[in-house]
Amino acid sequence: MSPLAYERRILLLALAAGGVGTGVALLLLWFGNFTPRVQWTLTVVIAAAWLGFAFSAEQRVVFPMRTLSNLLAALREGDFSIRARGANRDDVLGEVLREVNALGDTLRRQRLGALEATTLLRKVMEEIDVAVFAFDGSGRLRLVNRAGERLLDEPAVRLMGRTAAELGLANCLAHEGPHIESIAFPGKSGRWEIRRGSFREGGLAHQLLVISDLSRALREEERQAWQRLIRVLGHELNNSLAPIKSVAENLATLLKRPVRASDWEEDMQRGLVVIATRSDSLARFMNAYARLARLPPPALQTMEVGPWIRRVAGLEPRMQIGLEAGPELKIHADPDQLEQLLINLVHNAVDASLETGGGVQVGWESSDGFLEVWVTDEGPGIPNPANLFVPFFTTKPSGSGIGLVLSRQIAEAHRGTLTLENVLQGHGCEARLRLPLGN
Repeated sequence: MSPLAYERRILLLALAAGGVGTGVALLLLWFGNFTPRVQWTLTVVIAAAWLGFAFSAEQRVVFPMRTLSNLLAALREGDFSIRARGANRDDVLGEVLREVNALGDTLRRQRLGALEATTLLRKVMEEIDVAVFAFDGSGRLRLVNRAGERLLDEPAVRLMGRTAAELGLANCLAHEGPHIESIAFPGKSGRWEIRRGSFREGGLAHQLLVISDLSRALREEERQAWQRLIRVLGHELNNSLAPIKSVAENLATLLKRPVRASDWEEDMQRGLVVIATRSDSLARFMNAYARLARLPPPALQTMEVGPWIRRVAGLEPRMQIGLEAGPELKIHADPDQLEQLLINLVHNAVDASLETGGGVQVGWESSDGFLEVWVTDEGPGIPNPANLFVPFFTTKPSGSGIGLVLSRQIAEAHRGTLTLENVLQGHGCEARLRLPLGN
């Protein structure tokens, strides 16, 4: 047997509430000293009032509930224009209606914000020069932007619903992390950065594929690298060839003179010395460039940190290097390359400290799975930190400008970092090498 409806239960409760009083009144009426006409008249009036109030109580409860049901149905359908009217502030029903109205306002604002955000997202998706594809759980395409259409050289209406294999994107979805590949797509070939992610929509898992064109950026970086290289090479070549040309022309003029001065041989000797000096300088520069360009990959092996640092600190003949010993550790690295790196740092620190009469400290420690080696000097500090790792930039008259660049390359080849900063308290500079302790 199905339960009674809510409105029927309300009606029965109202009838039961008035039934007792109505029954007592009728008993008093029919067993009292009244004429039959009065009895029937009052019986009809009492019964009608009883039933009228019962049905009115039912409507008083059911009508607001139906109003609330209509309001909530409108909110569920996305119609936020309907509002409850006549809500009193001093009763429970009015409070409920006011809360429903407030809920409608909140949902309307959230719906408007979601629509604006979705519109902005769609606009960004259409305008960005990155191909975006979204596949559902069955591997079929559900979303593609204009860049994706251009990449596959087909409109979206012909791409939707096709699988990644049919679109030629199966290999792109096969990799877990971001990677770079050279791929010839129907719309364009080149080098691409491919990223894959996942998201859920409607409780179902989807895959997101993002393909970025790296060809233009790589060509621009390559062009800038060539420009910097040519500028540096041109500067160094001009610095060496200009005096060589000038001295050679002067010597040629000297030899063409029919009558030469008595010290012409000395002039010849000085000119040849200048030519030889500038030629040696140019040769050193070219050797330094070749050395920088031909740095081999590290030959990794297990090495002990303490003996390595103590050995390099003891190689410096110009001053005693202070040593702050840390824990005895072992790392997986190339001993020859790391020795050259630390020699460069110590040599630079000693050069700086000799200018001010200060000292040099070398030490190491273990921190969060990394080995940290520092070299601190008491020199004048770094006047221009921005140029520290610019190839061939040097402030030393006889420097090549590749020591720090080569050192940083060695550190990065070992999955580490190399930084140089001025000491905050006092004066001087600190070079800090950070290398992973694991294999």
